[in-house]
Amino acid sequence: MGFEDEAVHELWTTVWGHRSAMQREMVRGAHGEAFAIRQLAHIGTMTPSQLADAMHATSGRVSTLLASMEKKGLVTREVDPDDRRVVRVSLTEAGRERGHRDMQEMRDAVCWIFSQMGERRTREFLDLTGEFMTYMSICRPGKPRPTPAEVRAAFDERAKCREADSGQGSRE
Repeated sequence: MGFEDEAVHELWTTVWGHRSAMQREMVRGAHGEAFAIRQLAHIGTMTPSQLADAMHATSGRVSTLLASMEKKGLVTREVDPDDRRVVRVSLTEAGRERGHRDMQEMRDAVCWIFSQMGERRTREFLDLTGEFMTYMSICRPGKPRPTPAEVRAAFDERAKCREADSGQGSRE
């Protein structure tokens, strides 16, 4: 291997070695209120155990988190009328507003970054990131590398998804 080893080193150094304030905030958000709000906004009502599974957290950690969020008026916990042993967690209007505000702040920050990069470089970045992620989706450490047919199938699927997305108009 030649350039590949150097590229891996640079990628790891860039992505994992020099965490930006924005990356730290995103990672922090993956373990607490922000993550729970995103999950509930995306999926809807969940049980605490479903939320714990999604967060890869203990039930005790999620219970503490939900108690704090409930005090802040971000979520409600209600007993399931069909099975009184089950508790259902839902976002309140304040929780939905917080999730929307957090998402808008993140979107605004990324839009600013793209404005600094310019349209051409942003489009190149997105295309290369999409290509990289397509390869990542079919390549597993410790397993045989994908065949040319598997690579073609993955890129065909990517193209179908891109067509479907472009047919839906602009995304939020």
